[in-house]
Amino acid sequence: MTSSTADWRWDDIADALAAGVAAASAEVELEQAVRGLDARLELELHPVLREGLRGAGYGVAAEVRFPRDRGLRRRSEGVRCDMVVTPGGRPLADPEAQLGLFAPADAVALVDAAWLEVKVVAQHNERGPNRAYAAALQRPVWKDIAKLAADPHILHGAAVLVLFTADAAIAGHDLDVWSSGASVRGLRLQPREQRSVAIGDRLGNRLCTVAVFPLERGPA
Repeated sequence: MTSSTADWRWDDIADALAAGVAAASAEVELEQAVRGLDARLELELHPVLREGLRGAGYGVAAEVRFPRDRGLRRRSEGVRCDMVVTPGGRPLADPEAQLGLFAPADAVALVDAAWLEVKVVAQHNERGPNRAYAAALQRPVWKDIAKLAADPHILHGAAVLVLFTADAAIAGHDLDVWSSGASVRGLRLQPREQRSVAIGDRLGNRLCTVAVFPLERGPA
């Protein structure tokens, strides 16, 4: 397996993501907006999370092709990761750049970056209780972890679950259930880093929980 010299602090990543949510939530309340964060589509929340990471000094690249798909001829081909994070705001290396003539000297190798797959799920939506809540929280996120684990060049990967729920007890219970399900499926994860942000109650959700589940690498 490819080696890496990076040493990621997932607690700092979780802090940064939660800070992005908190800042966006405060803006929503200041504007007295009709729609809260919990009414936004998943892709609409990605910029909120990226801003939190950038505010903490990280570099962030969006929709980056997985390393294992770099051999495909067209750049439009292959599976993409939601966010790839680099330390100190440094750029991500591009192994496909021709001759590397303009590659920044401080670029971070793909193997040293942190690869994040994000899933946003709300207990309540604009139609009322979300009937697809449990299903959306399970198989799609397990699939994200499996994608990260299947790429031998990703040594620092994590699933990021953003839950909008009525309270902390529901979020904690559901994250425990998800984690147990991942273990049963043989998905090896480190202990999660979890942060909570209170949000205005517009749909029945009063809390946003950001949970980072880092991939466990190493001998089985």
